[in-house]
Amino acid sequence: MALSALVVWLLVGFIAGWLASLIVGRGGGILWDILVGILGAYVGGHLFHWLGLRVPLRGLPGTILVAVVGAVVFLLVLRFVLRLVRS
Repeated sequence: MALSALVVWLLVGFIAGWLASLIVGRGGGILWDILVGILGAYVGGHLFHWLGLRVPLRGLPGTILVAVVGAVVFLLVLRFVLRLVRS
């Protein structure tokens, strides 16, 4: 993987994780946001594929949109699981 691709990957992860944290209301710092954003891109890509949805934006904005949607879903599922574990 080229260094520039890694930087873009980390940047998309950070932006998507940060936006998802704002939407869901749980922040955890830069590393957490990057991790959530990268996982969100994976989850969002599968969700869009499984549901047969098309991304309305092309390029980097579309990638960020899919990652944000996936990251929000990931954070909501994580919140639900943590509530089950705590009760």
